[in-house]
Amino acid sequence: MERTLSIVKPDGVQKNVIGEVISRFEKNGLRVVGLKMLALSKKEAEGFYIVHKARPFYDSLTAFMSEGSIVAMVLEGDNAIDKVRTIMGATNPKEAASGTIRADFAADIERNIVHGSDSTASALFEIPYFFSALELA
Repeated sequence: MERTLSIVKPDGVQKNVIGEVISRFEKNGLRVVGLKMLALSKKEAEGFYIVHKARPFYDSLTAFMSEGSIVAMVLEGDNAIDKVRTIMGATNPKEAASGTIRADFAADIERNIVHGSDSTASALFEIPYFFSALELA
């Protein structure tokens, strides 16, 4: 069993699609083993996205991620990382396959409803950023 982190971003919380996002993951064989709603400070968002610090979108991304509540979750299942990324769809919703979360709900490449770990290494950094071992079932 593999674990991965997914986040319903501030735009997803504002659009009231938290339940729909979780439902899509669960309907595809993933199990929620950790779940919490929180608000990131700009500094916390910067720490989470530190891997993108040199990228031109870093400042706008971290500002967006700290503008409202998010829902962080740990999902578990066979090939969880790849499965979550498929369910989310391409980062750019204009390129996302029909029926994916981003194709159905996202406004643009940054306000794209959800985040998901892109590799095992990312998941190993991202999960403990939000969850202690005691918070995971």
